Amino acid sequence: MVRSMTGYGRDISTVNDTTIRVEVRTVNHRFLDFTAKIPRSLLFIEDSLKQVVKSYFYRGHIDVYINLTGEGFIEKELRTDWSLLDQYINQLKQAQTCYQLEDDISVSMLSTLPELIQIQEKETYDNQLTEAIVQSTQQACNEVQAMRIAEGENISRDINHHLQNIQDGVEELKKTRHTVIEEYRNRIQERIKGFVAENAYIDQARMHQEIALLAEKGDITEELTRLQSHIDLFGETIRKEEPIGRTLDFIVQEMHRETNTIGSKSTDMRIGQSIVTLKGEIEKIKEQIQNIE
Repeated sequence: MVRSMTGYGRDISTVNDTTIRVEVRTVNHRFLDFTAKIPRSLLFIEDSLKQVVKSYFYRGHIDVYINLTGEGFIEKELRTDWSLLDQYINQLKQAQTCYQLEDDISVSMLSTLPELIQIQEKETYDNQLTEAIVQSTQQACNEVQAMRIAEGENISRDINHHLQNIQDGVEELKKTRHTVIEEYRNRIQERIKGFVAENAYIDQARMHQEIALLAEKGDITEELTRLQSHIDLFGETIRKEEPIGRTLDFIVQEMHRETNTIGSKSTDMRIGQSIVTLKGEIEKIKEQIQNIE
């Protein structure tokens, strides 16, 4: 099954008074590249998120975004700076003595002193919240996977279209090959006769042997056979359920190699035109393979 490496998914869930928003984005990459963009206080679950991602994807750059809102995971407490309070009271008592102040130091007055009493927030993550974050990540990955599969089906149809064009081109080359070989032999024979005087002796057996050797150098039978085997292997591989992007990329390289060899061995215009068409179709497949997991 062909899967694209591009996809997006998200999930929103709530635990107590905390809302969890998870987004997962994937794009092309030669290997599996994972990045977690999460609050620093959640770094302890980064490895768990990576394991989730690895269970869904084999290739691609994966970004996981996590955002928490609400106060369900925040504990608030009052903190008094007792050392600072001691300094305040000492200073106030000195002021009373120096300036003969009669008012007592009251609690209400102390509560208005800056930075004496502060509200501190402490983030607390229990197992329930952690499990919910992991589950939301799994759900977002499910959406990404569905999108990658749908896009992969479109890519697969396009690739099969170009692969069929390549197969048609190979069949045409197979038909042309016999005619080209015979025409090549005749041209070689005419050239040899043209260089030899009419009254000179020609060793017919040797001449036919040389013609056969020269014709063999331009024969593309082996290359066509190997190219056909690559086409067959490509068709088998693209139907597999496992990740196939790298394998298909290698097969396409081999197809391109055989096509180049055919082009270099043949001087026939018809074959040359077919090679140009084949190369174009192979390049189109190669471009699409870069998007496959």
